[in-house]
Amino acid sequence: MKIENSVAVVTGGNRGLGRHFVTQLIARGATVYAAARRPETVDVPGAVPLRLDVTRPETVAEAARIAAGATLLINNAGISTHTSLLDGDLDQIRLEMETHYFGTLGVTRAFAPVIAANGGGAILNVLSVLSWWHPPVFGAYSTAKAASWALTNVLRQELAPKGIEVASLHVGYMDTDMAASVPAEEKLDPGIVAAAALDGIAAGQPEIIADEISRQAKQSLSGPVTPPAWALASD
Repeated sequence: MKIENSVAVVTGGNRGLGRHFVTQLIARGATVYAAARRPETVDVPGAVPLRLDVTRPETVAEAARIAAGATLLINNAGISTHTSLLDGDLDQIRLEMETHYFGTLGVTRAFAPVIAANGGGAILNVLSVLSWWHPPVFGAYSTAKAASWALTNVLRQELAPKGIEVASLHVGYMDTDMAASVPAEEKLDPGIVAAAALDGIAAGQPEIIADEISRQAKQSLSGPVTPPAWALASD
């Protein structure tokens, strides 16, 4: 789709990768709603702050009413609780699913009719290398991201007849608050990732793989069930 003159909604648009999306979309000529639980934290010049909590359906419905001109949705909002599936807090596991799966689904269900009514457009779901690689330390997160990958693949088929392209972004660690504990040399620049993702949307790519570790994880899906050598080496 054409980014220039589009009307974009970016969830989690107040910081991290989401803030880079907002900044770069504005630079490319889009009108941008930066959605956040606390819209007062949005500080990008030219962005339109929008209250939206993906775990609260009433705020999602109101955001879709306000951003009635939307043609591009970026489902970026996310959390990472580092919760184990076997003995972790079930409420934290549910929160991961509510955010990454049900939250993404709820926002998409609210905005898909809006985008279709505006002549079509695109939706990008920000996923992760952990949608394909599932280490126990990220049990709740990787399970939720894997579910979001399946959701993305289904919605791509359902929304194509409505003129809406659906893409996924897969990426490893980025230099954001969520990966603050990871050594700096292992992190990607989120600005570079945002640019690659927007280029992918503009080119109509259904799957945007931002780094080598994500490419290797995708390739390993056809291999044995045991973890591949590259995954073991990264621990």
